[in-house]
Amino acid sequence: MTVLRKPRYKVDLVGLQAVCEANYWRLLRLMPDMAEEDYLQLLVEAEDGQPQSLCLHVLERCRYTTTLRLTHQRDHDWLTPPSMEVRLYHDAGMAEVVAAYNRRRFRGVYPYPNEQMLQPDEKYQLNQFLGEWLGYCQHYGRSAQPVIIHR
Repeated sequence: MTVLRKPRYKVDLVGLQAVCEANYWRLLRLMPDMAEEDYLQLLVEAEDGQPQSLCLHVLERCRYTTTLRLTHQRDHDWLTPPSMEVRLYHDAGMAEVVAAYNRRRFRGVYPYPNEQMLQPDEKYQLNQFLGEWLGYCQHYGRSAQPVIIHR
């Protein structure tokens, strides 16, 4: 009897870098004054009419990096709002998820199955999800603060 094995997952480094670069520019479009601004709340219209928002909070600013915490807030008594930490690398023009669901530092590849229940491409999937989340907010979101245009 022959056992069919799934081919081993290989990291698509070019694909991961492309996702991280796109996320960097999405974040800069959502929070253009990131160098001075510490907090931004975007109100997002949900299909079910429930109020929800994405909160971007600057945790750390360094010369070449900025770390943000992104939290999705919605009125649920039974669900902890999802959040993740994202590090922006300004010299490389990339944004990478560095923490999510109480985990830090994701590896490029995980053996599968594993005790943590992580997918082989968990790092890629988290960064892809961040891009989808930010794209949704760009399309459907509006600022909770008044927008001031400097001329």
